[in-house]
Amino acid sequence: MKLKRSRGYRRGRIEIIPMIDVMFFLLVTFMLASLAMQNLNSVTVNLPKGQAEAIKHQEPVTLTVTQDKKLFLDKTPVTIDTLAFALKPMLQGHDPGLVVNADTAAPEGIVVQAMLQARRAGVEHFQIAVKRE
Repeated sequence: MKLKRSRGYRRGRIEIIPMIDVMFFLLVTFMLASLAMQNLNSVTVNLPKGQAEAIKHQEPVTLTVTQDKKLFLDKTPVTIDTLAFALKPMLQGHDPGLVVNADTAAPEGIVVQAMLQARRAGVEHFQIAVKRE
């Protein structure tokens, strides 16, 4: 004899909304933890000596144009004619980019001429330095 169940058989469901809440909570937790690890406040210790190579921090090459038409490559004075020759050796170990640091009162013509000379030396992209407002 077969007995009749009082309740019907229902399939189990996976509720997705609580799982989404848990995933967002974990995401926020890991983001805050990684931000907290960025600023390492460490204690000064005597580090062991080793034969590791020093890490080279590469500063970008900067072309400065003053308001009285003077040109400087990383604080070294140059002329418009010698700019390409002086810049080519400076670009050997660096990214072929140049930061143009021109005064607001500098004539646009000298800035454009200097950028053309830099292009002749092998500069591929220029970055224009500006002051934040």
